[in-house]
Amino acid sequence: MSLLNCMRQNCRDVFNAFLVRMARYAGLFDFPVIEPTNCIPNRLIPFSKALSSKDYDQWVHFYEDDYLFERIWKNPHKYLEILQQYRGVILPDFSLYRDMPFVMQLWNIYRSRAIGCWLQQNGIIVIPNIRYGDKRTYRICCDGISTGCVIAVGSHGTLKNKIDRQLFAEGLMVVATRLKPMVIVVYGGAPDDVFEPIRELGIEIVVFESEYSKSMKPRQEVV
Repeated sequence: MSLLNCMRQNCRDVFNAFLVRMARYAGLFDFPVIEPTNCIPNRLIPFSKALSSKDYDQWVHFYEDDYLFERIWKNPHKYLEILQQYRGVILPDFSLYRDMPFVMQLWNIYRSRAIGCWLQQNGIIVIPNIRYGDKRTYRICCDGISTGCVIAVGSHGTLKNKIDRQLFAEGLMVVATRLKPMVIVVYGGAPDDVFEPIRELGIEIVVFESEYSKSMKPRQEVV
C-alpha cells in the first residue's frame, strides 16, 4: 500500500504506512532513517515487563521472544504513552534467522526501523537495534543508521552454536567497520574472542546481562 493509497477514503492501513509518513529513506531497500543519539542506557527492562512497571528510570528493550512484542506492530498507538514515560527505547528485535527467506529478513529489519522512526517523531529517544541474519544482511542492516553514534545488538542466543557464533562475529565486524559507532550496547554475553577485535577499533562496549542469565543465578539465601 502506498502512502497515497492509505489516504483514500475507506482504505484500511494494514501495512502501518502511517509509521513512515514523515520518514526519510536510505539504501537499496528504502529502510527508514533513524536519527542518531549519543545516549547510553542506565538500566534495561524488557517490553513485556515495561507494560506493567512503574519504574520509568530505565530503557525499554525487545530482546525477548517475538510473540511477546509482536503486538506493538499490530497496534503501535496502544503502547505509545507507556513508552513515552521511559528514558528511551532500544528498537524492536524482530527475529532474523540464517535459514529465513531473505525477503522475511528484510521485512523484519524494515518493521523495526518503521517503528523507530515513528517513536522518534513522537518524542522518544531511540537506539537502533542492529540485527542481521545471513551474510546477505551484513551491509544492508546498517542502511539508514548514522555513523559515530550509539547502536545496540543482542548476542543472547547467537553464541552457543559454532556457525551462529561465527556469523554473529563476522557481521558485528562489518557493522563496526561501516558505522564506526561511539558505543555498542550489548544485551547478553560479550566474550573476548568476539568483542575484543571491536574494542581494538576504539569502540566502547556496554554490556547488559540477559534476563535468562539473571534467572539462572542461584538466589542468595536470606540471613
